[in-house]
Formats: sequence, C-alpha cells, structure tokens
Amino acid sequence: MIRPVAVTAATAAGIVLLLSLKPHDDPSTTATSPPSASTPTPTPTTGTSPSGSATAAPEGTGGAAVSGTFEGATVQTQQGPVQVSVTLAGGEITDIETLQGVHDQGPSATAVPVLTERAIAAQSADIDAVSGATYTSQGYVSSLQSALDQAGV
Repeated sequence: MIRPVAVTAATAAGIVLLLSLKPHDDPSTTATSPPSASTPTPTPTTGTSPSGSATAAPEGTGGAAVSGTFEGATVQTQQGPVQVSVTLAGGEITDIETLQGVHDQGPSATAVPVLTERAIAAQSADIDAVSGATYTSQGYVSSLQSALDQAGV
C-alpha cells in the first residue's frame, strides 16, 4: 500500500518540477528568426506601370485629383496570385477590377466582391480582411496599395 502512494507522490512532484521550468529565450536568435511557414506574408513579385492615362491635379490642390487606371503588383499567396487594377476619378476610387485571384473555392470565392466593396467605401486599401480568406485578403490589399502608390494617392 505504501509503494503506490510513494510512486504517485514522486510522479506528481516530477510533473510539478517539469512545469515550473521555463525555456531559455536567447534574444539574439528570437529577434532574427525567420517568420513561421504557417503564417506567410504575401509579397509583391512584379510591378506594372499604370495603364490608361493619369491626369495631374491643378496646382494648389495638393495633387489629390488624380484620374486614370492603375495596375497593382501581382502578389503571390498560398491561394495563388492576386492582382487588381484601380480606377480613379478626381482622386477617388471609382472601380476596382481583379486581374488575377478570382478564387472559386471556399471563402475566397466571395472574398473579392466584399473586399472591393469595402475598399470603395473606405476610399483606401486600409480595410478589414474577409474571415476565412485571409491570404486572398492580404494579397488583395497589397496589390491595391501598390496601385494606389503608383497613382500617388
């Protein structure tokens, strides 16, 4: 009877000791470690020049009245490439067309129209991602921001 009690007590003590140990964090390795493969960040791979004409704003308006169609960079994501073009009129986003990245499966299938609606309403690339379509959303936002940067807005 004493032996099972001793084994249980020793096991409990060992578990407590293991749980109280903390792993050593070396600041030099954690600061320079590459990002995890499970959460890749989309990266622009190519940039394209604006298509269509861009009209500069009259002097004194701060250059915000840009008009034309501008293509964003093609962004590689886990769901495939994403690229958009944005049409501006007087510095305001009037249309966004998806050139690449119309994913037809899962949440990504409905993400692009929702992202387009959000971007036009916000008049910027600072929009929330669509739940369940994170990679597509990140690629869309990156490509849209690239197009807006080309336009200078």
